[in-house]
Amino acid sequence: MTTTTPTTVAGDGGRTAREASPGTAAGGPRRRRPGRIRRVSLPYLLLLPALLLELLVHLVPMAVGVVMSFKELTQFFIRDWGAAPWTGLDNYQVAVDFDAPVGEEMLHSFLVTVVFTVLSVALCWLIGTAAAICMQDAFRGRGLLRALFLVPYALPVYAAVITWVFMFQHDNGLVNHVLHDQLGVTDKPSFWLIGDNSFLALLTVSVWKGWPFAFLIVMAGLQNIPKELYEAAALDGAGTWQQIRRITLPSLSAVNQVLVLVLFLWTFNDFNTAFVLFGKSAPAAADLVSVHIYQESFATWNFGRGSAMSVLLLLFLLVVTGVHLAVTSRGRRTRARV
Repeated sequence: MTTTTPTTVAGDGGRTAREASPGTAAGGPRRRRPGRIRRVSLPYLLLLPALLLELLVHLVPMAVGVVMSFKELTQFFIRDWGAAPWTGLDNYQVAVDFDAPVGEEMLHSFLVTVVFTVLSVALCWLIGTAAAICMQDAFRGRGLLRALFLVPYALPVYAAVITWVFMFQHDNGLVNHVLHDQLGVTDKPSFWLIGDNSFLALLTVSVWKGWPFAFLIVMAGLQNIPKELYEAAALDGAGTWQQIRRITLPSLSAVNQVLVLVLFLWTFNDFNTAFVLFGKSAPAAADLVSVHIYQESFATWNFGRGSAMSVLLLLFLLVVTGVHLAVTSRGRRTRARV
């Protein structure tokens, strides 16, 4: 009986010729297989249409807005805005000159937006978290309540806000009917869409349509908390509030970090709510930055100055986002070391 031994490839450390690939000769580079190249490039090819659409819808108008902010683009150059003269940083200087009327109004609008955003985000998070915790345990009718809680978030913005406009009417609105006629809380019917009460009306509508999103996100985060933690805490004598403080809130820290950031960006940029609620000219108490920029651009026809204000708003939101991400990532690293 004869036996055969596999031949070795010279200079290849005794590796058999059967093991040596055709594209890896001695000292030669390894060739990539065409199938591997297709597998690596396929995800990028699938993302290419979405990236092109994002470029067309968001990045291109953003770049055009930045260019417009350096031009004196008024109603005299609307037909041919490319012929508008360059002004450099003049539009930005006017927007941040808080001693001048334009800058003073911009600062007032910015402060109103900051207060409105902080209150709206805090109330949305508080109500949404409380509702999600209450819906955590199973009981009869829980599915129906969950569906009802999501109705404000599912409704179209314009339909929901227009409904609130009718409810805030002075003479025949539901709000005055309940507060004044039924409960007697107010001495006389209040004006909710003008004056100082407009801020409360705007905040109410914003919280009403925003807290279901917080409820949905927190409710999803609660599903990842093991039930054994609550059972062990109950055996150790921990009450409901202690379980929420020691187990629920720490376990939801990562979810809350993203939730608060998203709510902040959405609320600070909110234009539809104030525009539908008050029209083109919002009261001073509810003059949000988004509406103020709209008025500066389409009411005074100064698109260059409005574009400069939009760029400043974008830079502010980028700074806030960067600071938030830096603080939260540092907190995660600190907890990881501990």
